[in-house]
Amino acid sequence: MKKVTYRAQQTVAGPAEIMGVGFLTGADVRLRFLPAPVDAGVAFIRTDLPAPVRIPARVEHVTGTRRRTTLGHAPHAIGLVEHVLAALAGLHIDNCLIEVNAPEPPGLDGSAQGFVDVLRATGTRLQAGRKAVYMPTSSVLVAHEGATLALHPSPRAELRISYLLDYGPLASIHRQRHTQTVTPESFVNELAATRTFLLEAEAEAFRRQGLGARTKISDLLVFGDRGLLHNELRYGNEPARHKVLDLVGDLSLFGHDLQGHVVAYRSGHPLNVELVRALARQLSMRQPVAA
Repeated sequence: MKKVTYRAQQTVAGPAEIMGVGFLTGADVRLRFLPAPVDAGVAFIRTDLPAPVRIPARVEHVTGTRRRTTLGHAPHAIGLVEHVLAALAGLHIDNCLIEVNAPEPPGLDGSAQGFVDVLRATGTRLQAGRKAVYMPTSSVLVAHEGATLALHPSPRAELRISYLLDYGPLASIHRQRHTQTVTPESFVNELAATRTFLLEAEAEAFRRQGLGARTKISDLLVFGDRGLLHNELRYGNEPARHKVLDLVGDLSLFGHDLQGHVVAYRSGHPLNVELVRALARQLSMRQPVAA
């Protein structure tokens, strides 16, 4: 990994609040974004617990990646953080404390749009610190059971993400792709409104586990044997776009900006986090050891 440039750090200009229902727990959730000082990074605090603990949004604090990204250990764990992190990273908000009174943020419509709306309404404040931008000196690849995810070096001063979604020739979700150069403007206009999706069988499995009691099929993109159920797509390739959104959120766990071309094939949260861990290992190898 090599440092290629910097940009000015930002935090939120003031408190921003949003409320909604938790997709998994069905709880009434209140989430607050609060300003944080230079180099503080992003961190979550569960305000519903008698002894709140600050959980930094860094890869070393990831404890789960099954269908969602989870930070911290019980009873302080916070899950489904990827959409909140994507909103912050997409808007280049680097330092922020997130208070939430449940083990998950509000689900809203399954996208990052609601978080983006309240953050943009509150505004941001430039800070004196600088955010480093790193690029790998050679391609970094992780793979598992036919899924692959790689970050390739690029001479362009940008983060570009390409995702190929492929559930197979007979799947109810058709093969699709999306490529996006990620900037605050493109995130707002092309990614923020894309919603999470799942197969009908997966939704039924959640129900059997007692999860999602207050979430209707029409609240999400649920695909049955004949296609999308009780909803309409916002983009023809909305599932692939949402995978890019998830990547933006998970890659922010690196703690620094990235330059290069991310190429993903059938990857999800497990590979996203594994790539960040690989990048973090490379970065630690180049950092001098304190005497």
